[in-house]
Amino acid sequence: MLVAVASAGATAADYTAPGQLSPASTPTQKIRDAASKAARDAQIAAQKAADAAKAAAEQSQVNAGKVSQAIAEAIRRAAKKAADSANRFEEKASESASRALDASKEAALKAQEEGKKASAATREALAKAEAAVQSAMAASKEEAEAAAGAAREALQKAAEATRQAAQAAKDAVARTAGK
Repeated sequence: MLVAVASAGATAADYTAPGQLSPASTPTQKIRDAASKAARDAQIAAQKAADAAKAAAEQSQVNAGKVSQAIAEAIRRAAKKAADSANRFEEKASESASRALDASKEAALKAQEEGKKASAATREALAKAEAAVQSAMAASKEEAEAAAGAAREALQKAAEATRQAAQAAKDAVARTAGK
């Protein structure tokens, strides 16, 4: 019985009567909300980029030692998806950095910088994966394996770069939400 009375009192303090407007949000609160949303969007994009880069790297690792145009093309498609995701993250991180406030600005700028690194790494991996496709079609088996190995190494580097970018974006969200 006492619990019911205590919880009813807590609920009454939070109660807004029907027809009563909620307090107007201030311009500062709107800016903070926009910065927080931009940081969360960047974090989501970073996680998708990290997942895509990891999947491409894993696919190239699973197919290590196997050389065929179909395998090389599948790895190229995975690398393309990772590069596209990293580019989207870079755009979202840039938007987040432009909207960030005060102490969260530093974290957002770090996420933006990590996004640029991840984007560059995935572009390089894509270029190497495309070279591996060409090698699988036209080159000797040794050349094709070397190209596939270079693509595999680049994809692993891209996966690590996007993982770091995702962590930086996560840190930026924590800083933004904490303010």
